[in-house]
Amino acid sequence: MSSQYLTLNVVELTQETSDAVTIHFERPDRQPVTCEPGQFLTLILPCGPGGKKERRAYSLSSTPGEAPRLAVTVKRVPGGLMSNYLLDTVRVGQQMEVMAPIGNFTLKPAANSARSFVLVGAGSGITPLMSMLKAVLQEEPKSYVLLIYGNRNEESVIFREQLRRLEQQYPNRFQVEHVYSQPTGPVAAHQHTGRLNRTMLLRILEQRHQFPAEQADYYLCGPEGLMTEAKAALELLGVPASRIRRESFVAAADTAEATAAQPNGHGDVSTADDEGQSVARTVTINYEGSEYKIEVEPNQTILEAALDQDIDLPYSCQAGLCTACRGKCLSGKVHLDEREGLSDREISQGYVLTCVGHPLTSDVVIEID
Repeated sequence: MSSQYLTLNVVELTQETSDAVTIHFERPDRQPVTCEPGQFLTLILPCGPGGKKERRAYSLSSTPGEAPRLAVTVKRVPGGLMSNYLLDTVRVGQQMEVMAPIGNFTLKPAANSARSFVLVGAGSGITPLMSMLKAVLQEEPKSYVLLIYGNRNEESVIFREQLRRLEQQYPNRFQVEHVYSQPTGPVAAHQHTGRLNRTMLLRILEQRHQFPAEQADYYLCGPEGLMTEAKAALELLGVPASRIRRESFVAAADTAEATAAQPNGHGDVSTADDEGQSVARTVTINYEGSEYKIEVEPNQTILEAALDQDIDLPYSCQAGLCTACRGKCLSGKVHLDEREGLSDREISQGYVLTCVGHPLTSDVVIEID
C-alpha cells in the first residue's frame, strides 16, 4: 500500500444529531497523521454493487492538535450510498482503508498573528470550518472568529453543544450567529430566521463584526447557492478576492471558460469547449516511480481509462473538485471538463485533474506526485 493510503482504526463514535455522526480514527501504531485544518480524508469502503469499493471525501472536523486522532463527521444523505452504509454499519474497533488527508482549502494558524476570521457555512459544510475555528482558537490567541452557520432548525445543528462550550471558553474571541430557515421554537439572541442569503449575511456582518470587512479573512463552505450569495455579499462590502476562500463538494460552480497558454516546461491545459476529443489517444502517466501507457477512449477521462487497466491512481470525488487526482501535465494538451478544484495559478502551471481530464494531443505526459 503506498504512502497515500492508510489503514485506520475506528476508536470512537459521537452522535452529533439524529442523522450525523463523528467517526474518530487512529493509526494502529497511534502515530500522528500529517494534516492541516480544512483538509479532507477519503474513505474507501466496499459499499458498491457486489461489494465494489467506493470512495468518498469527508472533511476533517478534527485539528492537528488532536493527534493522534483524526475525525470526520458524516451526515446521512437520502439515497447516499456511502453515508447510509457508514451510518448503518460503522463500529468501534473496525479498520478502514483511507487516503491520507489532502486538500487546498486550509487555514494555517500562526501563533503571533492577530487576525479576524469570518467562517460561513450551512449544514454539513460546518465540518472543515469546525477544524479551522478550533485550530485558530487554540493556536492563534490574538485572533477573532465569527461563525455564521445556517441550518433548518436547532435540532439539525451539527456540533451544537461543542460550539456552545467554545463560545463560553473564548467569550471575547469567538461568536456564533445561527440562521434557521425553519425554526421549531422561539428564536433567541444570536439566532436569525430565514434563508442564509446575501441580505442576511450583510445584516449579520453589520451588526456583529468588529473589524473592517475588507480586512477580515473569509472561509465559505456549503451548497453552491450559499457560495454564490456569500460571494455577492462580500463583493458589495469591497472584500478583495484574495481574502475569500471557498470549498464546495457540490459539482460545477465556476462555469467561466479559461484557456491558459503555458510557458515552456509543461503542457497546455484547456477548460474551454474544445474540439479534438473524438479519437483515442495514449497518455503517459508517471506515478510512484513507474511509467504507465494508457489508451484513453474519446468518451473516457484519463482516470477512468487508468482504472479500467487496474492502475491504482489516487482519486476521490471524481467531479473535479477535491484535487486528490491532481497531476502536472509535462507535455501535450489536456482538456478539463471542470476546473473548480484548481486555482488560476495551478492551471497556469500546467496542473490537471485526471478525473475530468481528456487528452487533446498524442504526446500527453502527466506526472502525479
